[in-house]
Amino acid sequence: MDSLKPQLPKISNEDRTPLVDVLLELLAWQQIQIDKLELLELLAWQQIQIDKLEQEILKLKGETTKPKIKPSKMDEYAAENDEENGDGRDKSKKNKGPKRSKTEYLKIDATFNIHPDNIPEGSTFKGYRDVVIQNIKFETFNTCYRLAQYQTADGSYVSGQLPDGLNGCHFGNDLISFILYQYHHQHVTQPLLLKQLQDLGVELSSGRLSQFITDGLDLFHDEKDQLLQAGLSVSQYIHTDDTGARHDGKNGYCTHIGNELFAWFSSTESKSRINFLSCLGQGSDHFYVLNAGALAYMEQQKLPSILLARLELEFEGEVVCSLPLADPADKMVRIETALDWEKWLDQQGIKTKRHRRIITEGALMGGLLAQGIPVTLS
Repeated sequence: MDSLKPQLPKISNEDRTPLVDVLLELLAWQQIQIDKLELLELLAWQQIQIDKLEQEILKLKGETTKPKIKPSKMDEYAAENDEENGDGRDKSKKNKGPKRSKTEYLKIDATFNIHPDNIPEGSTFKGYRDVVIQNIKFETFNTCYRLAQYQTADGSYVSGQLPDGLNGCHFGNDLISFILYQYHHQHVTQPLLLKQLQDLGVELSSGRLSQFITDGLDLFHDEKDQLLQAGLSVSQYIHTDDTGARHDGKNGYCTHIGNELFAWFSSTESKSRINFLSCLGQGSDHFYVLNAGALAYMEQQKLPSILLARLELEFEGEVVCSLPLADPADKMVRIETALDWEKWLDQQGIKTKRHRRIITEGALMGGLLAQGIPVTLS
């Protein structure tokens, strides 16, 4: 609802002085400006409504709509950095403090004392004014181990041994770490990395570089698997996620397991509960176990009672309903490989896809319970 505009009283000709006429003209001009602003606001509001309706029509027609582009946050990020680094220009006096030297905690590798070329007579030495220049040096560091050779009285030879840390490799650990860092963290391709190393003076072939990147990583894989088991041992809960991607014309998945304490990743070829249970068993003895917990899981998943009873009778198991789900005891069958497990299912005459899936999930669950992994995690 528009606000009521004040009305000017009628002014008689006797009261119309030159000053009154000027004021009346000024009021009329102000009213025109106000009307223009109101009209501009109305036009802007109408344009917004028109744009919304046009986008809605395009959406209903299935056509491409105008993308919503969020404003850039680079300026905000730069402003935050300026404040953190003390470079902000608009500072309040309350936040002003003593300026800290940016080179205060730098490691000094070389120090040079520089005196003036011409020192006038009578001058007194008052100490040094430090100027720190930051630089970086890339150079090779080659070590020659001279292994002493001795010939014994019986004609055989004894020789000095290389340090254990070299692991029989002719390239140092720092160089290998640099290669892995450049390739995995900085995403430097192998040809560029090889050219970089050769420019630095490292004698390295493309095949040897590829071996450093792809081979000899068992230690890292073992550490990754140990991370999973250590995380599961101290966790009350976990969450998982699978991200799919195409590789070499096939679908692949990256499975993540973790919580706020740890994060574990693995590349797999499927996205299923069987895959998840198999991932939980990595880093330890991975096997399929039919025990009380496995049979209880099968019952919960509505495995046909005839098939469930046959499994119980064949392996002389107790009644499933009376057994706790997390009981790792009473192992009845243990199979260590997926291929042997599939053969075992065939031998039992279990052909239905759903039945094979439920029994496999239960056996994997039984294996996890036998390892002591809490049932609440799986």
